[in-house]
Amino acid sequence: MPSVVALVVAAGRGERLSSERPKQYLPLGERMLLAHSLRRFTEHPGIDHVQVVIDPSDSALYEKAVQGFDLLPFVAGGETRQGSVRAGLEALTHFHPDIVLIHDAARPFVSSNLIDRVLDGLAHTAGCIPVVPITDTLKRLSARQEVTSGPDRNGLSAAQTPQGFRFASILNAHRTCGNDSLTDDAAVAETAGLPVAAVAGDPYNFKITSRDDMTRAEAMILPPMETRTGFGFDVHRFAPGHSVTLCGCSIPHNAQLSGYSDADVGLHALTDALLGALGDGDIGTHFPPGDPQWRDAASHQFLEEAHRRVKERGGRLINLDLTLICEAPKIGPYRGQMIARLARILDIPEARISIKATTTDKLGFTGRDEGIAAQAIATMTLPVNS
Repeated sequence: MPSVVALVVAAGRGERLSSERPKQYLPLGERMLLAHSLRRFTEHPGIDHVQVVIDPSDSALYEKAVQGFDLLPFVAGGETRQGSVRAGLEALTHFHPDIVLIHDAARPFVSSNLIDRVLDGLAHTAGCIPVVPITDTLKRLSARQEVTSGPDRNGLSAAQTPQGFRFASILNAHRTCGNDSLTDDAAVAETAGLPVAAVAGDPYNFKITSRDDMTRAEAMILPPMETRTGFGFDVHRFAPGHSVTLCGCSIPHNAQLSGYSDADVGLHALTDALLGALGDGDIGTHFPPGDPQWRDAASHQFLEEAHRRVKERGGRLINLDLTLICEAPKIGPYRGQMIARLARILDIPEARISIKATTTDKLGFTGRDEGIAAQAIATMTLPVNS
């Protein structure tokens, strides 16, 4: 059997998609995008080794991405894609592989069947690449974005990776190419006069270059989601004191709230809203009032535990809407502080949190200034049937 090495090119910057980090290190599900591409090759029985070419400045991200994979030591890339591929090929010379498959890290959905087709195609040729037919009508655009006639799409196909080659042939082609601006290895092979055959590509083996591509990839890899809504309600009476704690913030007042833990009526209502959306009991179920360990406890612990249960189920908070009902204290001056505190507790953007206050026009126990009530609604996404 011929020896086969997969060379995964991951040295690009991918700044069209993210300015924070190269796209191959963006999260895709539970792992980085690069890890999904690598898994396809490390699990394939026909691949002997996997070599990755990276930008050395990304080495910390790379080490996180490849945890658990059995890989050859990474190779530092070059100024261009061709330079990176050439560096990877040169690093493989002491292995003397028969075949090399060169793959773009930003194609995380290459299938085992596609890898097989490329390997099979190399039985009688020096190079083989997967292609997909172009079905859309092609148009040229002027500098002013005016549409002009485009090339005839008949006979045109879009090239994908992995592109497979006889190792010695493609290494020599890269060494002698003289043109460092070619966009794929088939073009390098053609400049050296190497025959390159085509096999059927896979429309799911798309290259991630834009936010829309990433959204499509996330939809493919994440479980189907549904939206859940939970409602929470809580009440605490006033007792002698000098401040109340609402949403983790201390607010000066001529009384304090009395009750379970620190009696933070806002956080208690929010905790019940999260648990309600999960169908996971209520705050009393998880933190029994009679349990002495929760006496005078900070209520953010309850909300953090409810949020941990959301994340454990694969959920994500979309929105929190809290209404505080009281005659006093005035909530408005502290609304921003409370929203910021909730955002830190739950690690979600402040824009996803709403806090409102209202009175009951002197009616009922809140109207008599005997306590504070809170209503909360939490909206989240959860995997279907979770």
